Amino acid sequence: MKLHTTNILVIFCLGIFTVSTVRGSAASQIVPRSSCIDLATQKLDIRRLATYETQNIPVKAVMFITKQGIKICVQPDLTWVQDAIKFLDKKRPALGRPRNKPKSKPKQKSKPKPKGN
Repeated sequence: MKLHTTNILVIFCLGIFTVSTVRGSAASQIVPRSSCIDLATQKLDIRRLATYETQNIPVKAVMFITKQGIKICVQPDLTWVQDAIKFLDKKRPALGRPRNKPKSKPKQKSKPKPKGN
């Protein structure tokens, strides 16, 4: 009889474990591979920045990516961060607009008509 009670208790525990695993928890949320957890406090030289990404999870932050590929996370509400974002946005070409003007094709000269004899 004790073996039967133990089996029921094990099945019950497995059921609770399965339900909690399926529902997930805060620790099981998917976090992007490159996400900000710690934020830098030092002002960055905007001339060395290549691009940026914003994020809200796990913390609200802006991730600046330098020309060397280094990723640095900072608080998005700082004045210099907003200025850096504006600077980088101006450097980006507008979507759908070509960077260089397309060259126009040279006009073909029409051949003179041969005069009849």
